[in-house]
Amino acid sequence: MEDTSTYTHLPLTLDPATKALTSTDPSLEAPLTDLNKLHRLFISLDTSPQVPPPPMPVNPKRSVQITKLRESGNAAYKKGSYPEATQLYTLAIRMASDRPAWEASGLVREELSALYGNRAQASMAQQLWPEASVDAEVSVEMKRVGNVKGWFRRGVSLKEMGRWEEAGEWVRQGLEFEKAGPEKANLAELEGLAKEIEGRKGKS
Repeated sequence: MEDTSTYTHLPLTLDPATKALTSTDPSLEAPLTDLNKLHRLFISLDTSPQVPPPPMPVNPKRSVQITKLRESGNAAYKKGSYPEATQLYTLAIRMASDRPAWEASGLVREELSALYGNRAQASMAQQLWPEASVDAEVSVEMKRVGNVKGWFRRGVSLKEMGRWEEAGEWVRQGLEFEKAGPEKANLAELEGLAKEIEGRKGKS
């Protein structure tokens, strides 16, 4: 057995064009032939369409399109065109959901949280409480902390459906998450909703 502490320099040469290895040492001819053959085999393989490309920056065109749809939805909402706003938010949600799997998941969750929250607000404006409740819940699932509006929207939707116990538990949980989050200074609406729910439960 060779002494592993001894370094032996092998006379190897790399062809810059073919990347093939050669040597002046006859004892290396056979292993290098096999190695070069394997290298050529790998190069000849067709890349499967199922194999994603290497990590790359987020597609800026898709981001621009999603932003434009969301802004158009916001404009429609401000004009009182709530069904149109809902439709635009839905298109933006589909586009964000269709991002390739290798793009940053954090970005996708952030986008979807905001978009589901927007659509929940549009549904609330139309008093579509079940739809608003589902969208607000998805928004919170995507972003639990730093999403006071998401917690508030579902709490209101549950309250409007008469699901007081569920609304109270939801708002309580939201306050627990958000009191330690970046929006802890903006809890007035959520705290007010909690008091309203508790007051209603006290009378029942």
